[in-house]
Amino acid sequence: MFKVTGSASRDCEGLVRRSFVQAGVLGLGGLTLAEFLKLKSSAADDSSTAVPHRSDTSVILIWMSGGPGHHETWDPKPQAVSEYRGPFGAISTTAPGVQFSEMLSEQAKIAEHLSVIRTASHGTGDHTKGNHWMLTFDRLSDRRLLLNAVDGVRRTADRQMTDMSEHQRAAFGLLTSKAVRAAFDISAESDATRDKYGRHTFGQSALLARRLVERGVTFVTVNTQPWDHHGTANRLPTEKGAKQLIPPTDRAIAGLIRDLIDRDLYRKTLVVAMGEVGRTPKMNSAAGRDHWGHSFSVMMAGGETTGGIVVGESDKHGAYVKDRPVHPEDVAATVYHHLGIDGRRTTLKDRTGRPMHLVERGEVIRELYA
Repeated sequence: MFKVTGSASRDCEGLVRRSFVQAGVLGLGGLTLAEFLKLKSSAADDSSTAVPHRSDTSVILIWMSGGPGHHETWDPKPQAVSEYRGPFGAISTTAPGVQFSEMLSEQAKIAEHLSVIRTASHGTGDHTKGNHWMLTFDRLSDRRLLLNAVDGVRRTADRQMTDMSEHQRAAFGLLTSKAVRAAFDISAESDATRDKYGRHTFGQSALLARRLVERGVTFVTVNTQPWDHHGTANRLPTEKGAKQLIPPTDRAIAGLIRDLIDRDLYRKTLVVAMGEVGRTPKMNSAAGRDHWGHSFSVMMAGGETTGGIVVGESDKHGAYVKDRPVHPEDVAATVYHHLGIDGRRTTLKDRTGRPMHLVERGEVIRELYA
């Protein structure tokens, strides 16, 4: 895996976030590209699996570390009293009957292409545990560091190629190819395209992600700035934090989706946007929201998903699941399904050599394919 590294930031539990873009490892489940290629090869030989064999698929994970507030994004509660509703209202979207927070004005314009899971739940408000559940089941100019890493790894590993497996060599060759190297020259893009994503770190990082998958990279993670907006412990309050982070994130995600559609990459690419936790339904005394894991939102777009779909319903305060709980393993199973892998049937060996299923209990979220 290669990373674009920026200045370090920490959430309130001291976890460090350093990288804006990561290529070559699937954030959901920690699956490496070499492991993926091996699993794909095995799946192609397995005629008993019900998962369709797909080639040329990719995943872009928008990782919203720290936990975005679902009230301020994809699950607003406009009828709730102010201490639950928060500082923002709701707006209609292009998906009939679906409302987003007024802060997501750009995504509201393309909501017919987006699917929102409003009832993701793992029950913990702890960053560390949330990261475990959701992921394992500064500057854009620093993309040069990632490019340098590509060059450095190739120089080091060229001498060791004979020790690599067939799938490791294939993954290595892809990630260090001339085409991938060319992806880092985002100045080759038109001003109009760069403006579409937003001329800020996250927007141009999302553009780099598109350029990477366009050139065959299977997994790309784009990390936003931390969302830990509880107003205490030197953290921003909800309103100030939302106004700072949501508009650029909203613009970049909408720009990415539009660009994938325009470039005929939408059906091969699954975009997943989420954090490790949600935020408490009730505002705290510091005008912020604390950590919450009982019901929060995940957005998906692309692949074979239908779009314009809302899965599940949280209660009137956005506190607990009212209908259709979705476990992190269900999210992972859906991502693997897009990649042509049956996570329930597929195993990898752990460090002791014992087989370990990619997904133990999760199921593909079938509503997304209605």
